[in-house]
Order: sequence, then C-alpha cells, then structure tokens
Amino acid sequence: MKPPPFHYHDPRTLQDVLELLATEENAKLLAGGQSLMPMLNMRFVFPDHLIDLNRIAELSYIRENGGRIEIGAMTRQRELEFSPLIAERCPLMAEALRQVGHRQTRNRGTLGGSLCHLDPAAELPTVAAAHEATLHIRSRRGARSLKMADFPAAYMTPAIDADEIVTAIEFEPWPKAHGYAFVEFARRHGDFAVVAAAVLLELARDGAVRRASVVLGGVAAGPLRCEAVEAMVTGSRGDSAVYRKAVQSCREIEAMEDVHASSAYRRHLAEVLTRRALETAFARASGAVPV
Repeated sequence: MKPPPFHYHDPRTLQDVLELLATEENAKLLAGGQSLMPMLNMRFVFPDHLIDLNRIAELSYIRENGGRIEIGAMTRQRELEFSPLIAERCPLMAEALRQVGHRQTRNRGTLGGSLCHLDPAAELPTVAAAHEATLHIRSRRGARSLKMADFPAAYMTPAIDADEIVTAIEFEPWPKAHGYAFVEFARRHGDFAVVAAAVLLELARDGAVRRASVVLGGVAAGPLRCEAVEAMVTGSRGDSAVYRKAVQSCREIEAMEDVHASSAYRRHLAEVLTRRALETAFARASGAVPV
C-alpha cells in the first residue's frame, strides 16, 4: 500500500515548524510515525503537507526544573523507559512504557506523538492524566498551556488548532515514597490495552491513604478519572474489602464498545484491573513489596 501524494518538509528549528503550520493548509506533523505512517499507507488520512519533526533537537529533553518534571514532545519512548530521572521520580510512566508496543516501536515513538494521536487505549495519555500533566502548546500566534484533563476534544482529537504544536509536558512528581501501579489487559503483549488502570497513592504517617489518583484508559474517548474510587479509598489502609467496594463504581461507566470488547466486558475489566492496581500501589507505598 502506498500513501497519497504530499509535499514533504524537513525543518530544523521550532520556529520553522511554526511558520509552516501557519502558512501551509492541511498539514500533518510527523513525530515517531508509528501511527501516522500506517494511516497514510492505508489512506485513512490525506495531508497536503507532511512536516517532519525529527531534526528539531530543541523538542527532545527530560529534566527536573523547580521540582517539576519537564519532557520535550519529541523525546523518544525508549529514552523515557531508561531514564534514571523518570525511574526515580515518575515510576508509573516507567512501568507503563514497558507495556507500550515493542522495543522497535519505542525506539521511534515519542511522548508528544502518543499524546496528540490520543488513541483511547494508549498508555501514555493515561499516565499524563494520572499525573495531572500540563501540556505546553505553541503557534506563530503565541504560547499557551492546557491541562491534560482538557486535552481530549473528541475521539482521537486533541483540543489544539491546526497551526498549533505540543512542545512539551510538565507535571509535579509525587513524593518519593508514593505507591504506583499501571495494570492493563491486552490480547497480546505489545498490543494496545483493551482496558488499563493507572493508580497513584500517597500515604500519611499513620499508614492511611492521604491522596489518590485513579485513571482508566481504553474505556472512553480519553483517559477517565475515577473520582468516586479516589474518594472511597482515601483514608483507607489497604483493606481489600474497601477496594472491592470502591471499584464497584466502575460498573456504571459508559464504556465504549468495538470489535475488541463489549462495553460490559470493558466495565468488568475496569473493575478488576482497578482493584489490582490499588492493591499493588498500596503495597508499594507501605513497603510490603519492593519498588
């Protein structure tokens, strides 16, 4: 299969990219290409211009700045997977990345590409939502920021304009002793998740849950924050009965249905995986299992 005809652009600076986005109509950005290239070859998308970001070095970095983690949009998933900073300060992302595709796809895939493609079953948007990340967006008109919770506009459609580009994300890492877990069900290793559950837990000195973040992937058009579960587990001390009761709210989710799973099956998976993620996260936070 062959892609439709398009004009190829190979800019070297972010400013060049912004100029192209402002002047060329029906343009697509090429990051890792793990999703865009198959879509081009299958003629699901028909851009008139393809703007290659792979020479824009200023969009690739991992750093801690003022207590917040900053990651450039063109940072490869493989770099994140083996980053000591990510392993120490954002272990949820490190765990999720090991379930993203295979080594070859992570060698090319980028953080920004995954977020902007916004596949409901993709792992990195779920992690970004769990960490309440802020996305930095640029165009020739200026810069703005957007919370990850507000980023999905519709199915596989981010809330950015045609002349805008996501340049980076940033978030505040949880305390070093926090608990985390990323659990997913996929038909084969490396496949997109049918359902995924991301959990972050912070314990108080008395061992009770002081703060919780619970997010599901694969059930809706974007990552789904489970505030009812968070409220019920806050104050608990790893009681399995509490977790079983808390995750019952997953039965009320308006889960999507497709060729991979029915909505009822997705609700069942959401309930089971969320409970498993809660138990693992609490065990890690309390030191019951090694991190």
